[in-house]
Amino acid sequence: MSDRDRERPSPGSPAHAGPTFEELEAEPIIRREGSLYADAWRQLRRRPMFIISGILIVILALMAIWPGLFTRADPRACSLADSLLRPSGEHWFGTDVQGCDYYARTIWGARVSITIGVLVTACSTLIAMLLGSIAGYYGGWVDAVIARLTDIWFAIPTILGGIVILRSIFSTRGLLQVSLVLIVLGWPTMLRLVRSAVMATKEMDYVDAARALGVRPFRIIRRHILPNAIAPVIVYATITVGVIISAEAALSFLGVGLQLPAISWGLMISVAQNRILTAPHLLLFPGALLSVTVFSFILMGDALRDALDPRLR
Repeated sequence: MSDRDRERPSPGSPAHAGPTFEELEAEPIIRREGSLYADAWRQLRRRPMFIISGILIVILALMAIWPGLFTRADPRACSLADSLLRPSGEHWFGTDVQGCDYYARTIWGARVSITIGVLVTACSTLIAMLLGSIAGYYGGWVDAVIARLTDIWFAIPTILGGIVILRSIFSTRGLLQVSLVLIVLGWPTMLRLVRSAVMATKEMDYVDAARALGVRPFRIIRRHILPNAIAPVIVYATITVGVIISAEAALSFLGVGLQLPAISWGLMISVAQNRILTAPHLLLFPGALLSVTVFSFILMGDALRDALDPRLR
């Protein structure tokens, strides 16, 4: 018998056994070029819809994070002598009733509106992923309880529920109060989406294999189910940002959202509604930026949906 044959383990020996599940998980993951997300990125880079919406979202994000990059004027520095000036070289968007530079206020209004949209969407997504994963994975009475609770919550209209809660509970309405109400009302639809995606993914063979090897349910959900069920959640969350921004603007327009001295596009549109004919610029500029923002996020969501859904390719 040669030395090579002596070193080779016999078929029944422990040395011949394959790697354990923990050893396989510890090994570095090699991303294949043909994976879903790699294919999606290659498609997105060639789609004008994704490029245009991405550029707009980046500009809006910079506007919200660093408004000083776009204007050096103080949005709260007002002069009644300059009240309701039309757009000019000195005041690009004109001035409002109090004589404040309307361009500066429009730029600074992006911070509150986009912050509420991103904050509410992020918190709603976390709630939906937690409860949706539990309901979809365990099923049975756990799924029934969460599903019925979701149905009850889903029956409450967002705008109507927001009006009732903000008027009856909060005496002051700032960014945190409006965000909290929209979070409370905004998670049911996303939870249904997460639950459906988890229920479809948990029937896969690799999930059955992990369960047969004794892997804990929480680890199965975190390592194997959610990474493969997250694509539709990403698409819906992107669209939700635009929907939440428009919901905040609607609440502020109705007088139950943000309160002065906060600066938001919804508040600016609310103040401008009585001066549409005499000072149309008060409605035009914040309304245009609000529309562009909502349109950009919806356009981005559509592009992600087309790229991440193999059935649409």
